[in-house]
Amino acid sequence: MASPAFEDGSDPLAGHPQALRPLTRDLVAAVLGNRGYAYSTDDDGDLVGRWDDNLIWFLRPGEAGELLQVRTMAAPAFGIEYVPALYAFCNSWNHDRLWPKAFVHVDDEGVARVCGEVITDLERGVTPHQLDQLIDCGISTGCQLAAAVGRLPGGTTR
Repeated sequence: MASPAFEDGSDPLAGHPQALRPLTRDLVAAVLGNRGYAYSTDDDGDLVGRWDDNLIWFLRPGEAGELLQVRTMAAPAFGIEYVPALYAFCNSWNHDRLWPKAFVHVDDEGVARVCGEVITDLERGVTPHQLDQLIDCGISTGCQLAAAVGRLPGGTTR
């Protein structure tokens, strides 16, 4: 698939394939688009996609947006009474695996969800191929986490 050109005619994937580029929203979008992934922009301007029923955000925290954070929110939701079991699940997951880092998030309504994240410092730049591999790692390991969460008792999809 050809890389997408943006409204200004630029192509974030153009140029020498080994040249380091700054991590930008447009570069992340181009890599996602090049793979044929559907994504949208949320109310905060962040890129987000849906894999199965799980949401995956592609964030750029850091002072200059130099960190790539691929954050998965597993679809199953749990009542607050399941939080200790979810903590135990995340501790076990984090002990046995490098990616993604798993954690429990409880929202203001008391709904608990397991989230995962892969984060990489790209202050010095990234090639499109490297970014593609990092995004693929974040998506695939996030989906593995979400599948494991889906097998836990007590979860419902909302």
